[in-house]
Amino acid sequence: MSSSQSVSLRTLWLGTLIVLLAMGVRATFGLFMQPMGLAHGWGRDVFSMAFALQNLVWGVACIFMGMLADRYGSGRTIALGALLYVAGMIGTRLATDEFSLYMTAGVLVGLGQAGTTFPVILPVVARSVPPEFRSTAMGIASAGGSMGQFLVVPAGQMLISGLDWTGALWALSLLAATGIPLAYYLRGKPATHAGGQSLSAAIRQALQHPSFHFLAGSYFVCGFHTAFITLHLPAYVADGGLNASQGATAIALIGLFNVIGSFYAGKLGGRHSKKKLLAGVYGLRAFGMLLLLAMPLSPWVLYAFAAWMGLFWLGTVPLTQGLIGQIYGLRYAATLSGIAFLGHQVGSFIGVWLGGYVYSTTGNYDLMWWIGIALAVIAALLCLPVREQSLESRPVPQAVA
Repeated sequence: MSSSQSVSLRTLWLGTLIVLLAMGVRATFGLFMQPMGLAHGWGRDVFSMAFALQNLVWGVACIFMGMLADRYGSGRTIALGALLYVAGMIGTRLATDEFSLYMTAGVLVGLGQAGTTFPVILPVVARSVPPEFRSTAMGIASAGGSMGQFLVVPAGQMLISGLDWTGALWALSLLAATGIPLAYYLRGKPATHAGGQSLSAAIRQALQHPSFHFLAGSYFVCGFHTAFITLHLPAYVADGGLNASQGATAIALIGLFNVIGSFYAGKLGGRHSKKKLLAGVYGLRAFGMLLLLAMPLSPWVLYAFAAWMGLFWLGTVPLTQGLIGQIYGLRYAATLSGIAFLGHQVGSFIGVWLGGYVYSTTGNYDLMWWIGIALAVIAALLCLPVREQSLESRPVPQAVA
């Protein structure tokens, strides 16, 4: 194996590991809703607001973390993100009122996630591998987020059972801290080219291109689905007469099956139209939610739903970010991915907050599932007009004398 191949593999696997830890810890937040709520007298609306704020901060901060990575290097950015993540987890353990919960689990953890997840990590991975392997590599790194969900959520439930929620948060803080030393091996920033685009010009070009808005709009729906289900599915399961362990198992199954889904989304994205694959992912999500509503809730119905949704869970990430790199180039991919990811996180904010509001006003989540189905259909339709041609490959107009 050549030295460059060794570096590429190391970057891929360490980047995947950082995403695994960051997304895995994030997926445990729904498990803390009931024990922390009982301890502090907080309702689901309080946790919904904290998690919604976390997602919104994550999305906004991704833009600035992307700029930091493109300008100063990915290693520093990832280390900063991991440090903020740890501070947020410790702060969540020490929070005593709603405001402190919002500032720690919401703001600090959101900032930490911005530096340790897809918009920063995937461009690093994409630059480190040959173009023909790029889509598959991003699929593998995206699958790391799902493997984290599969591995860390059951571990989080066991930690809560064995150490109470307080000890579990300390343990998860240590897990999040792993990203700090690993960041050293993901140093570097995109190569600059003489006469190339400036950052501001690249942002203007993307924002003036309709396909970028279509991608951000469909990403909004992805965020709505994943954040609502991650936070509220354990409570939905408990309302339906199942227990907390079955809810945690369902979240873990989503993660396990998305390892397959993300890998093959990336692999297929290297061979077929990414926009058509994206449209199919959203359409199949709608089908899964329809089945959940149509059948009486039981453990096997829940697990079948979790497996189905897992296949199409984060497969949107390598496809969406692959399209951004394909259309707009890799020079400012972290920044542009961060801007598009803001759409994802606005969707996450609304999905989480609206889930808590709908439950508080209606006493169930039925309306949320129907909204999720309608949005999935809209997202599928938004993907179809995306123009997949690279803007970098288009001829530059000549000035008229």
